[in-house]
Amino acid sequence: MKSDIEIAREVSLRKIKEIAAGLGIPREEVQNYGRYIAKIPLNLIDEEQIKNHNLILVTAITPTKAGIGKTTVSIGLALGLNRIGKKAIAALREPSLGPCFGMKGGAAGGGYSQVLPMENINLHFTGDFHAITSAHNMITALLDNYIYQNRCTCEGLKEIKWKRVLDVNDRSLRNVVSGLGGPLNGVPTETGFDITPASEIMAILCLASDLDDLKRRIGNILLGFTYDDKPSTVNDLGVAGAITVLLKDALLPNLVQTTEHTAAFVHGGPFANIAHGCNSILASKLALTYGDYVITEAGFGADLGAEKFFDIKCRKSGLSPKLTIIVATSQSLKLHGGVPESEIKEQNLEGLQRGFANLDKHVENMKQFGQEVIVTFNRYATDTDEEIALVAEHCKEIGVGFCMNNVFAEGGKGGEELAKLVVETIENKPSAPLKFAYEDTDSVREKIKKVSENLYGAASVTYTSLADKKIRQIESLGISHYPICIAKTQYSFSSDPKAYGVTKNFELKVRDVIINNGAEMIVVIMGDIMRMPGLPKVPQATRIDIVDGQIEGLS
Repeated sequence: MKSDIEIAREVSLRKIKEIAAGLGIPREEVQNYGRYIAKIPLNLIDEEQIKNHNLILVTAITPTKAGIGKTTVSIGLALGLNRIGKKAIAALREPSLGPCFGMKGGAAGGGYSQVLPMENINLHFTGDFHAITSAHNMITALLDNYIYQNRCTCEGLKEIKWKRVLDVNDRSLRNVVSGLGGPLNGVPTETGFDITPASEIMAILCLASDLDDLKRRIGNILLGFTYDDKPSTVNDLGVAGAITVLLKDALLPNLVQTTEHTAAFVHGGPFANIAHGCNSILASKLALTYGDYVITEAGFGADLGAEKFFDIKCRKSGLSPKLTIIVATSQSLKLHGGVPESEIKEQNLEGLQRGFANLDKHVENMKQFGQEVIVTFNRYATDTDEEIALVAEHCKEIGVGFCMNNVFAEGGKGGEELAKLVVETIENKPSAPLKFAYEDTDSVREKIKKVSENLYGAASVTYTSLADKKIRQIESLGISHYPICIAKTQYSFSSDPKAYGVTKNFELKVRDVIINNGAEMIVVIMGDIMRMPGLPKVPQATRIDIVDGQIEGLS
């Protein structure tokens, strides 16, 4: 089969104003970024229209390094819905340069189910990630300058919480010392870098309701504590407006098209293992304004992405999906069933069946949120009819809808059956009103306990002395009502990335707690998860090249 980039190049793209006009967006409102990409202003969001349209969440079983294909399925479902006469729009996250040049080589879908132009979307796009990186590091520079200028006074900070970010996987930058080289070069400080998708600015951009809310949230970012234990924020530096200026254009959602010219909004890119894993609220609301059906995804497995989608994004925005789709593959099911990774492409019905425990746990979790669930089997070339039939029969036994899809190989045609099942389910048995995993009024520990025990299956939760101290700090600041955002490995319900399937009777240790006062959430660090990933032994960058003016190696 042709590569993703070869398929993408064969598509004759339509000018983005034509795509916008097909949705009903006035041409004069379209802010072009070249011929095929545009930003759409926020004044077009219509809250009344949103109430009448259908939001669909695509999530997955616990992923493996081979991938599950949520983005491909999300795009393919939008294509399939449009093929059966429905007005559907995809609302997705932006790819990060770190994974693109590290492991994935691209994250704009795959095969005949992609968002285009895929090279631009994977590489710099409209500069949103760079704007977030610049805004974050501008705060750091201004904070460092404040500390330097007040180094001999009592107005400095005794504790600094704000680091730097970079959209590149670089383990060497996790912990660094800045300000070396003498007094003219700043104050020596232990600091470090996170990857841009973990930046609080990224979370704020994805959770902000408008420009004023963006500025308010930026102003509330907690930078550290003074010598008399008072919180110090961006507002105290007096630069919230300046930082907002850097993000003014980045706040506007990006409109692109698919391989079949279906509209898609691609905006925001927090990871779900270290952040909240959803695209922006504004992009979802714009899509819901103009699409009868809007398909969005949440990163990694449902234990991370979907939980945060519900407990953070939906809680803050008032959005509520009519349906949740769980993507499964035979290879992942077999891996969770104890089949060695080297053998997961071979038929193994017993191993597949053992892997159902992982699927069942995710289905059970989604039902706790009141969600109606459909399982879609993302077909690979090595899958057999016997394997597909076994998964279909199991879904029937546990009482959830099932549909095989072949959107990677066939695009919208391969998603028609799934599209029909989605429409039928929403019309006849939509999800119940959304239930959250915890209440705003629960303590931070109670929130962590409920997610860890009820959704992950942990037997207990323990805390380091540092985490204990941070939670007491949160309580003293009066912000215990914030939702939590658990950062842990995506490869297991536990904090052990090699504990496949459904782990039982395990302990989770909270290593650290980070206050995102602007994003209004509390990041809970579990296990050895890193907010700055490293590169693999052979990075994808070794395969990316430009030959005769054509980019190669992006998937």
